[in-house]
Amino acid sequence: MSAIPLMDETTPLAAELAVDARRRIELAGRRFPPPWQTRVFTVANQKGGVGKTTTTVNLAAALAKAGLKVLVIDNDPQGNASTALGIEHHSGVPSTYDILINDVPISEVIQESDVIPGLYCVPATIDLSGAEIELVSVVARENRLRNALAAYLKERSRDGQPRIDYVFVDCPPSLGLLTVNAFVTAREVLIPIQCEYYALEGLSQLLNNINLIRAHLNPALHVSTILLTMFDGRTNLAHQVAEEVREHFPDQTLHTSIPRSVRISEAPSYGQTVLTYDAGSSGALAYLEAAREIAKRGALPPETSVDQAVDESSTQEQSVDQELGEASTEAPEVEGANR
Repeated sequence: MSAIPLMDETTPLAAELAVDARRRIELAGRRFPPPWQTRVFTVANQKGGVGKTTTTVNLAAALAKAGLKVLVIDNDPQGNASTALGIEHHSGVPSTYDILINDVPISEVIQESDVIPGLYCVPATIDLSGAEIELVSVVARENRLRNALAAYLKERSRDGQPRIDYVFVDCPPSLGLLTVNAFVTAREVLIPIQCEYYALEGLSQLLNNINLIRAHLNPALHVSTILLTMFDGRTNLAHQVAEEVREHFPDQTLHTSIPRSVRISEAPSYGQTVLTYDAGSSGALAYLEAAREIAKRGALPPETSVDQAVDESSTQEQSVDQELGEASTEAPEVEGANR
């Protein structure tokens, strides 16, 4: 690190390269702390094109590369998350649709990434586009995904398999039954916000919908993380949007913002995340830093000391059964850490 020369604003390009070089050294081979229990995120924003799927797959890849077990549930009929992770999702492949409609266990649908060990995906196929209509007449339709996930995590614990540390549910840009299922499944909401004016317009409506879900279906749901995406530091607008979001959501907004990056946009066309497509790019480094922030936030139970956390680790097996309970109509079985 000390061998990298210091640069100033008189050499902006060299200064940026020096900063990226330091970030690469700092993040290379870094292991992130596991959460004190499985954290389930719904990645949602009713506005399209803000980077929901890109954020989902790249955060998942960053956490998995840092030694954690991560599951991505592709709940969007477009199946873009499955594409970016290089997971088969053509018609006929067992998918999220089979879980929601046909009661197929997640263990029969899940696929592991060939590139990143510890990264798993439940793919989405085009069949999922009809699930909104088919779910209308299904009993307890809002709880289908939650119950399936709870049963899968409990099955892993019972079989002695490593615990899933993070679950990310990628949502379509709407508030249909697919998104409602995702909100009921999770405890935490991660909102990617594009650093543009229109992105702020839809945020209040999204928060109102989250409050409705909390009031009627999932009292534990809360917005825990906001990530600024497509940040262009050369424009005043990007800085103004970032300042406004940080002012209103100081605790939820990550310090790291994701820059506009050609590498991030190119990666899905090769069936990859930016972490595997160009691990040294500014976009990959930004997602690694964002993942590190998320991991640090969830490393310890709320209001619990390090010593208490060590004591509690000995009873982890018992707590998993208590948290998950039976896949029924109780409060969300999978808990994430409160902030």
